[in-house]
Amino acid sequence: MFYIKILNREDIKEVLEMESVIAGVESVYRLKSNGNTEVWPTVFYDFEPGKADMDIKSGLLKGANLYGHKTVTWFKDNQEKGLPQLIGVIVVYDATTGQPLGILDATYITGVRTGAAGAIGAKYLAKKDAKTLFILGAGNQASNQIAAILSIFDSIEKVFVADVKNPSKAQDFVAGIQKRLWEEFKIDASKVLFENVTDMASSVADSDIIITVTPSREPIIKKEWVKPGTHLSCIGADMAGKEEIDPEILKEAKIYVDDKVHCLEVGEIEIPIKTGVIQPDDIIGEIGDLMEGKCVGRENDTDITVFDATGMALLDIVTAKTALDLAEKKHLGISTLL
Repeated sequence: MFYIKILNREDIKEVLEMESVIAGVESVYRLKSNGNTEVWPTVFYDFEPGKADMDIKSGLLKGANLYGHKTVTWFKDNQEKGLPQLIGVIVVYDATTGQPLGILDATYITGVRTGAAGAIGAKYLAKKDAKTLFILGAGNQASNQIAAILSIFDSIEKVFVADVKNPSKAQDFVAGIQKRLWEEFKIDASKVLFENVTDMASSVADSDIIITVTPSREPIIKKEWVKPGTHLSCIGADMAGKEEIDPEILKEAKIYVDDKVHCLEVGEIEIPIKTGVIQPDDIIGEIGDLMEGKCVGRENDTDITVFDATGMALLDIVTAKTALDLAEKKHLGISTLL
């Protein structure tokens, strides 16, 4: 018999800080670059197409002696039942013994590790003195992206937020973002100007970093809006058919990915490659390769750079293990014998 720890969403929010999440995500990218990870095939099942489905993503972190899986379900009708539509659980195991270490709510972990990924792309590819950030999409993921960027860049002075389908959503988001950043992340953003924008062309043109977090299936950010020197982290395109930026941007950009195989299948580069706008060889490398000095990054202040991140279960596993370790120190969660 052995103990396993269970952490709910509130426990996880209590212990995780964005800096530790960023460090964990970076460690995964480096391990992957050095061949110390495995991503196992995704299991997907449609209970009822368009109404209910499930997927299981899993993998092994050899360098950290961890493996695990994340099971996420989406049931459209749950909203009418007073339940969340999206429900997820992460299970973490010790790779030296097979012992399960913890069971954790997946929703918050998925959000913060995704925010960390977008910001890491900017950390290694954007101009170091970036002052303006543009966030496309005003959903829950937007706050995670902003929190992660502000944790890395102390030069950010202005943040634009746009929501094409629901402009009023962006307005409400901007009105509450400073309070939310403090309450959820303990980030003081009182000196940062947040602006809800409807003039996409001028605000994109005034931005050093652009992060896209929408479910769009047609390009929103146009090539002619993007100025030389801009970095784009494309986060929303994580399923086949999704696309957030003009493929013509990619023709002139330096392109990097989190996982090449997965991005070719479902990332921002999927459609541009299938239509011949760019070729697989146009991808310079994975972000971990860049971090490990195996490929060249930004070379000057006029380079346009793109980071295509579709996400990996490995990021959830390492973030969950971080939460488990911190919760143990703070005596949070429930430990039970198996």
